Amino acid sequence: MAGSGTGRKGGFRSNTRYKLKKKAGTKGKVTITRLLRKFSVGDRVRILQEPAVQKGMPHPRFKNLVGTILTKEGSNAYTLQIKDGNKLKNVVSRAIHLVKLK
Repeated sequence: MAGSGTGRKGGFRSNTRYKLKKKAGTKGKVTITRLLRKFSVGDRVRILQEPAVQKGMPHPRFKNLVGTILTKEGSNAYTLQIKDGNKLKNVVSRAIHLVKLK
């Protein structure tokens, strides 16, 4: 019997109704400066997903985690190393979903 509840329900963005919602004053198109942001290896960045751009978005469980840029992947993506509990994990994300820390 097909579709009898044997598989996992939902996808990448399931149960993120409020987590991936934009605030009232920030809705609309993304600015070009946010799209063209550049980082260098060793920079510390915070993962803040941009809901208007789904491509290259890290998993919502990594929201607000701080990591270090390890490498640049392709033209506009970066590999970050974050600490998830006691484990070090590598996360690939586009630059629009990252915010540089001072």
